[in-house]
Amino acid sequence: MSKVTIISGSPSEHTRLNGVLHGVINHLNGVGITPEIINVRNLPSEDLIQAKFDSEEIIKQNKKVEHSNLVVILTPVYKASFSGVLKTYLDLLPQNGLEGKIILPIAIGGTFGHLLMLDYALKPVLTALGATHILKGVFILDNQIKKLGNNRYELDSEARTRLVSSFNTIETLLLGKSVSRSIL
Repeated sequence: MSKVTIISGSPSEHTRLNGVLHGVINHLNGVGITPEIINVRNLPSEDLIQAKFDSEEIIKQNKKVEHSNLVVILTPVYKASFSGVLKTYLDLLPQNGLEGKIILPIAIGGTFGHLLMLDYALKPVLTALGATHILKGVFILDNQIKKLGNNRYELDSEARTRLVSSFNTIETLLLGKSVSRSIL
């Protein structure tokens, strides 16, 4: 069975990124995969800021990544790049911590002008961590995620279609089959 870890790099507890996170979790659960979740904002801030590689919590989270076939990385776009919170955690992964893994980057931002952040800001960092199989990222506009209240969100049909397409590619790679249905 495939092991999947989702790294959520939002500094905020109430974020549209949660709509994407929940959609990804629901989709994976629908194909029999229960992902591990790393909400970077919940990790000890002192360990992140002071780069405590020997932190028990950081080591515990890094083990989730180590044992995964697929790592989904979620981030909001800030200042034309991925979040600083995400960067602090990625800095604490082992040098080749993403080697041999399928990586799916997903970002949300206010304008399609930030789409290139996936290739020009995030991808070089993932490559430096040993990633060689980075899938085409998914970029979702903020306005494609509707707030429903109580930290619940709904993705519009175009955003869902792009996510489903990415997961069909992943399912083909991991499970050797294509699943065209969606539960996002």
